[in-house]
Amino acid sequence: MCASKDFKNYELLVQKMDSKYLLKKVWKINGGVSAEVHGLAVENADGNTIKMAVRKHGHKDISRNPKIAEDEFRLLQVLKAQGIPVPLPYFIEKTGEILSAPCLVMEYIEGTANIADDNVIPCMKVLAAKLSRIHRLEIRSLNLTFLPSTEEVLYDIFKKGGEDFIQRKLRSAIPLSGNNKKVLLHGDFWPGNVLWNDGKIASIIDWEDASIGDPLADLANARLEVLFQYGKQAMNYFTDQYQSIMSDLDYSNLPFWDLFAAMRLSNFADWGLEIDAVNRMGERRDWFIKNALNEQGNPGPGQDKSFLDRR
Repeated sequence: MCASKDFKNYELLVQKMDSKYLLKKVWKINGGVSAEVHGLAVENADGNTIKMAVRKHGHKDISRNPKIAEDEFRLLQVLKAQGIPVPLPYFIEKTGEILSAPCLVMEYIEGTANIADDNVIPCMKVLAAKLSRIHRLEIRSLNLTFLPSTEEVLYDIFKKGGEDFIQRKLRSAIPLSGNNKKVLLHGDFWPGNVLWNDGKIASIIDWEDASIGDPLADLANARLEVLFQYGKQAMNYFTDQYQSIMSDLDYSNLPFWDLFAAMRLSNFADWGLEIDAVNRMGERRDWFIKNALNEQGNPGPGQDKSFLDRR
């Protein structure tokens, strides 16, 4: 349960949604870093209980995009209509007057982000299939013009400074050449943003980093996150499964996106993890970087040299 003041605020929120709603319970949902998420149990006019999730984005994300809650709401509507397993968006509170920031109210979906050790490989197959399903969406028929391009995200990161070896290597490769068409990217696709139920994906959550760009950006981010959590075998199996489905892609730029993922996911020491986990992730990230620099980014047979050879 939350403090009485917070409970009052959530009461105001649900009554703004529907004056007949009665808030019964509020609880914090752990696991998020970029946003604060609470679960709500709400009784409707018929006496039925509806579970909802309220997502309030952090200051950093709002500074990057003041309309981030509104954009995520719109994207969830599109994805739900396309049959992608995402929470149904219920309501958007744009003013920020109730919870001190704009917030998104959506369906609460039962599930877990944890994968049992004996189920990792089967789940990697499901994960790869679902990522490819997202990347196969025909975005030209969808109204996604409110999403940024991956190039915008790249330049925004580079503008913030930092001149380490990885960033210099990435800068030297821009603009990238490549044959992949632009697709919808989740932006932070990893097992922690997937809820599982009986070995099936119940929901894909946390779409605030979505953009339009090269599908390899999502693949690289997922590869590194899978490596962090489940090791090299799981990462390689996930990658092989994705490539077998998306065999028409040009994978020559995968080392670039691997390095980008390594640069992006470098602050895990600030994620509140145990020191052993931090050390393990640091070792795996170092290996991942060396792997990319050695051009072992799994390019498809007969395809162009990687960006590392072209510079």
